[in-house]
Amino acid sequence: MTIRFGVVGTNWITDRFVQAGLENEEFLLTAVYSRTEEKGRAFAAKYAGAAIYTDLEEMVSSGEVDAIYIASPNSMHAEQALVCMNHGKHVICEKPAASNSAELRAMIEAANRNDVLLMEAMKSTFMPNFGVIRDNLYKLGQVRRYFASYCQYSSRYDAYRQGTVLNAFNPEYSNGSLMDLGIYCLYPLVALFGKPDSIKATGIMLSSGVDGEGSMVMRYADMDAVVMHSKIADSYLPAEIQGENGTMVIDKINQPYQVKIHYRDGTVEELTLPQVFEPMYYEVQEFIHLLRNGHRESNTNSHANSLAVAEVMEEARAQIGLRYASDL
Repeated sequence: MTIRFGVVGTNWITDRFVQAGLENEEFLLTAVYSRTEEKGRAFAAKYAGAAIYTDLEEMVSSGEVDAIYIASPNSMHAEQALVCMNHGKHVICEKPAASNSAELRAMIEAANRNDVLLMEAMKSTFMPNFGVIRDNLYKLGQVRRYFASYCQYSSRYDAYRQGTVLNAFNPEYSNGSLMDLGIYCLYPLVALFGKPDSIKATGIMLSSGVDGEGSMVMRYADMDAVVMHSKIADSYLPAEIQGENGTMVIDKINQPYQVKIHYRDGTVEELTLPQVFEPMYYEVQEFIHLLRNGHRESNTNSHANSLAVAEVMEEARAQIGLRYASDL
C-alpha cells in the first residue's frame, strides 16, 4: 500500500517531514503546494516526480494525492485542513493543529463528516522513549509532580531585537513561545495524565503582541504540573516526573532520547531504548499505520488529547492577555 502525500508549505520542517517519510516504503511524495511557484519549484526539485501547485483546491482535486501534510503558519492550519478534508483527503497537521479550540473542533467535525483521518503532528509522543515513559510510570508509585521545560533562544529573535518582526514573533500567524514551544511540554502531560483541573499562567509579552516566554502551574487531584517555555532564553534542564517511589528523568521532553528512574534507595534504572530513525519518522509511521488499518484517529495523538491541549493553551493565553485575530 502506497500513500500519495501532498505537502502544504516549503519550509525546513516540511523538508524534514518528507525526508523522514521517504524512510518508509509506503510513503510517496506526489504534490507540493506553495503560495509562490518559485518556492514550490525549488522545493520539488529535491524530490523527483512531485507536481507543483499554487492553488490548494486544484491540488486536492487533482486525483494525485491521498493525504496532506500541512506545515504552513499556525493561523492557516484550520482553513487549509478544512479544504483538504472536504475533498476527502486525510490530514496530518503540524502542531499546534489550530489557533484555538473552536478551529480545532471544526476540523474534527470535518474529519468525522468526511470519514478521513486527522492527526496532529506532535512527534515526541510517537518516539520510542515516550513509550518507555508511559509504560514505566507505575514504578514511580503515586505521581506527585510533572515538570517540563522547553526554552530555546530563537534564531529569529536577533532580527526582532533589531526591529524586524519575522513570522515567529508575529501574532498574525498565531505564533509565540506557548504555541511554538510550550505545546511540546503540554502534549505529553495531557497524553499521560489527562487535562488538568486548573491552570495558572504567567508570561512575558513582547511589543509585537506575542509571548516571548512563560510559565504554567497546573493542578490535578493528587499531583501538580509545572511547565516553562521560552523563545528568548535557553534552558538545559531535563524533564522530571516525580513519584513517591522514585523520579523519572527525561533528557528532552520535546524529543526524548534518554529515560532513567532514580529510586529513593539510591539505585538508578536505565530505561533508554535505542532510536534508529530521526524523530519525525515515527509520526509518519503512525499516520501510515492508521490509514493502512482503516483508522480515523490516533490513540496517542487523539482528537480528545489535541482538543484538551488547545483548551489549556487557550486558557493560558487568556490569562496572559495573548490574543490572535482568529480568536475574535
